Amino acid sequence: MCVTKSSSGQSRKPLKIGLRGICHFFLGIATIWCACRSPSIGSQPQDAPTFRVIADEEVYRFVPADNGAGPLWCRGSTCLVRWQDRVFASGLETLADAKPLNNCRWLLFERTKDSWTLVADGKQDRTREPCPLVVFQRGQLWLSDNPTLVQDPNAYAGPARPTLYLWDLSGSMPNPTAVIPEWKGSPRFTEHSYRSFAADGKHSELILFQNVDYTHAEWAFRDSQGQWTAGRLVWPFGADYEKPQPIRVCYPCVALRDRRVYFFGVSDIVEPNPVWREFKRKLTGRDWDYDFRRLFFTSCDDITKGEFTPWQEISSREKTCGWITPLDLWVSDEHDVYLLWHERAIDERLRPQFFPEEKQAYELNYAIWRKGQLVLRRPLIRWQEGDTGPVPEFARFHVLPDGRLLVFCSMTARGQAFNKVFAIGADGSPGPFVDVPLREPMRSFFTATPRAGCEKSTSLDLLGVGRSPTTIRYACLEFDR
Repeated sequence: MCVTKSSSGQSRKPLKIGLRGICHFFLGIATIWCACRSPSIGSQPQDAPTFRVIADEEVYRFVPADNGAGPLWCRGSTCLVRWQDRVFASGLETLADAKPLNNCRWLLFERTKDSWTLVADGKQDRTREPCPLVVFQRGQLWLSDNPTLVQDPNAYAGPARPTLYLWDLSGSMPNPTAVIPEWKGSPRFTEHSYRSFAADGKHSELILFQNVDYTHAEWAFRDSQGQWTAGRLVWPFGADYEKPQPIRVCYPCVALRDRRVYFFGVSDIVEPNPVWREFKRKLTGRDWDYDFRRLFFTSCDDITKGEFTPWQEISSREKTCGWITPLDLWVSDEHDVYLLWHERAIDERLRPQFFPEEKQAYELNYAIWRKGQLVLRRPLIRWQEGDTGPVPEFARFHVLPDGRLLVFCSMTARGQAFNKVFAIGADGSPGPFVDVPLREPMRSFFTATPRAGCEKSTSLDLLGVGRSPTTIRYACLEFDR
């Protein structure tokens, strides 16, 4: 029992807390602690990362294929991996004697000292999209290709056969081994794969997702013994649309760890709002315009069983026809999932007629998903119409060996692009922003991510575009331990 006194010194009645009050008090403390707890992140907001730029160079140049894709189009996966002290990048070459859509072939480069060497290519295969990479820590490099089965180089489209290429990194780079994934049934794949490629590098396992039409994605999982398990991931259903329909989810960030799978992507369907669709048709002259404004997440606790959780909608810009881009996903040792995405508030073309009072805003957003729910969500950078600060454009996570979680991002201010890096604290707040002095600031980029099987590293490897949209560049930052 607790007795208190007033300011006049008179005794007050005993303060009766009771068992229920005590429970509510400790529950509140536990909730705050759980939301801020982040065992794998050691940095505090005030920590400023220190580093050296040890590489900043051109990798290759390309001719636009005009087929709707490009070297950075598979942005949810990566075309850059590191294995020990070796770095590999995949690229695209446009074929002059073929017409879109299948008018490209893949290239594979390795960095040797201070230059890049072409070590393999797609030979006679033709494809449309870039070919992402994953790597196993035991020394295996994998490339995902989606070659067309159509022999006529002038044919516009047609069926495709997903193919993986495997290199043994223990010695020189021999010709790769072709591996054909085993699917459930006989899916009708085409050049529009929208595929995602991820790996658990420690356990030498990988997963490939490949879209089929607007209904679902096929997936194929390869275990460490080379055995395949396959299934389907059915899209969420938009029952609230005027015309109910499946919501195709594209450009996802996918992670595979301990046979758990995490899938984080954005809606990609023809404009579902008929009034807006007609308005856009008059503006563009096209009968189609795509929606990228609903952000979804699902997971599977054991991919060999293939049971995914119900879709969760993480964010939406549906009311003002905005735009959302999933950027990255990282899974901690405790299977907490860290999410990173970009939002644009409105489509300014529609504002005068449909939402004239709304202000434009751009956000770089961050969240933590734990055991089925978001326990923390916050903007890391936000710009609103009328502000004078920088506008966030693109970003990726980077995890250091000691557990510090960093964000490398591109921003613009007064028409100038620049790069920054900062740490995220245990409470989700960003630390000091540090300038990254690259010769050409990278506007969009891949990293050698753990989602592709790469180990945590003090080296942050970047592959992307700078001032020239047809030149692919590489940069490497070496962080202090």
